[in-house]
Amino acid sequence: MKLTTAQALVRWLLAQRSETLDGREVPLFPGVFAIFGHGNVLGMGTALEEHRDEFPVWRGHTEQGMALAAVGYAKATHRRQVGVVTSSIGPGALNMVTAAGVAHANRLPVLLLPGDTFTSRAPDPVLQQVEHFNDPTATVNDAFRAVSRYFDRITRPEQLIATLPQVARILTDPAECGPVTLALPQDVQVETYDFPEALFEPVTHRLLRSRPDRRALTEAAAALRASRRPLLVLGGGVRYSGAGKTAIEFAERHGIPITETTAGRTLVPHDHALHAGPLGVTGSTSANVLATDADVVLAVGTRLQDFTTASWTVFSPDVRLVTLNAARFDAVKHGALAVVGDADAGLTDLAAQLESWRVDAGWTSRAATERARWDAHIDSLRTATEVPTYAQVVGVVNDLSEPRDYVMTASGGMPGELIGGWRGTGPGTMDVEYGFSCMGYELAGAWGAAMAHTEGLVTTMLGDGSYLMLNSELFSAAFAGHPFVAVVCDNRGYAVIARLQQGQGGKPFNNFYADCRTEHAQPPRVDFAAHAESLGCLAFTATSLDDVRGAYAKAREAALAERRPAVVVVSTQPDAWTEAGAWWEVGVAEHASGRAEYDRVKPTQVRYLKA
Repeated sequence: MKLTTAQALVRWLLAQRSETLDGREVPLFPGVFAIFGHGNVLGMGTALEEHRDEFPVWRGHTEQGMALAAVGYAKATHRRQVGVVTSSIGPGALNMVTAAGVAHANRLPVLLLPGDTFTSRAPDPVLQQVEHFNDPTATVNDAFRAVSRYFDRITRPEQLIATLPQVARILTDPAECGPVTLALPQDVQVETYDFPEALFEPVTHRLLRSRPDRRALTEAAAALRASRRPLLVLGGGVRYSGAGKTAIEFAERHGIPITETTAGRTLVPHDHALHAGPLGVTGSTSANVLATDADVVLAVGTRLQDFTTASWTVFSPDVRLVTLNAARFDAVKHGALAVVGDADAGLTDLAAQLESWRVDAGWTSRAATERARWDAHIDSLRTATEVPTYAQVVGVVNDLSEPRDYVMTASGGMPGELIGGWRGTGPGTMDVEYGFSCMGYELAGAWGAAMAHTEGLVTTMLGDGSYLMLNSELFSAAFAGHPFVAVVCDNRGYAVIARLQQGQGGKPFNNFYADCRTEHAQPPRVDFAAHAESLGCLAFTATSLDDVRGAYAKAREAALAERRPAVVVVSTQPDAWTEAGAWWEVGVAEHASGRAEYDRVKPTQVRYLKA
């Protein structure tokens, strides 16, 4: 059939289906986020308008924001659905690069369709084109190469026939999943070609469950049988495999304590007897103590990021690391005994090899014992003070949340509070974007999550700095009718970085407003509630913990009733944090007071583990 490049691309998107973790068939691409400009309105814009009744198009207000919304959508659907984002050329395209970085770091799928300059070069230089004196083929879209799993520039319509299967492969592959960028020159978008009708036949993409090599399984089983103190670490790959139940059953069968990474949070019910808590810098002392004592660590579906491993100081230097991962890239890290395969299939096969083997009950029971100590610590942090703390605000939200609700954050001090202090209310109900830790994801990503997570209410938690960094999609969500609650903790600056700065011996500088340059004796302040209302949101304010409880309860009810975001603004303490006592490596100058601790801990860092 004769179609333009843009028409063919839209028809192909509509033909792709996906099977969810519970077996339902849904569109792989449920909709498109779009901001039109001269580089995409006549090509992609026209093609999308032709299918406006069957293919939802949501208007964003910053390209970065709507692309982050697409990322949040993918996370909330456990990577079983993919957001599509189209922009014009130049600044509109470049605005999406940060969002691509978020998706890349977190192994999340998103399809980015930036407009591009003319392949014919006839009208060059066109509006918003950057000219490279020595390479006329280079455009600003080449910036996406560093943050894309798959990048292509479509210079002929028929190239879609070869590239679209690769697009689907990357977006749905458990090992290679990540952002895909198809740069679309504006002249090529409207060029026509006689495409084969078979290209537009429906295709259902099901989760690939590759089974591990039996020899690797045998070695892994032998390592576990030889252990006395094994520890199970569950990461995001367990979530995306739908393997949470299998992982818990594996741990129960063999008596192995369980810890979670950032991406694996809420996989295990908080009160489960084997749940030792979250691991690492932003985790819990309970999990970290067990990690230090473990002689074998079975890490499933995790890339073992520095916050999880406390910059590789949380484990004993003599530990044996066994990894089960769909991506061989992650499985072979740090000299691990690598088992490459799907988390669900791999744990099932490993359990069969272990048969009735079980850990000594004394080690098994330590999970509950240590976590009880951590829970008592969190309880003490949640006790009300005159000015609320992050931990207290998290406690209120936690207490009032339902099992199907969804909580999220990304940057500043809030990740440590949610990862370490949240008590899971339901499986896979947390999104802490701490791979790229992108300020502003909290609000933009919440828009996407609210679209996808319709079985419960989405609550996003953030600081005043993140709110100011990117808030345009509050209006997008309000306009579109997607409700969520945003809890904004105002501590008057970039408090967590001030903590790092001063904690290592630096002087207060350029983080809290009180330490920033201004020409005013009394600088202006932001009225966050008024600002949120001006963007079409409901707004509530709180100064005490009782206020927080009342405001959050009202915000939940109002957001759902009026189908728009509700923002709760809380004045919080700037220097009270939940801490797990783990080390994090940052660059510390020799003259800084924090250098002594750096020199003490650095030699204990594990660089490569024994086989």
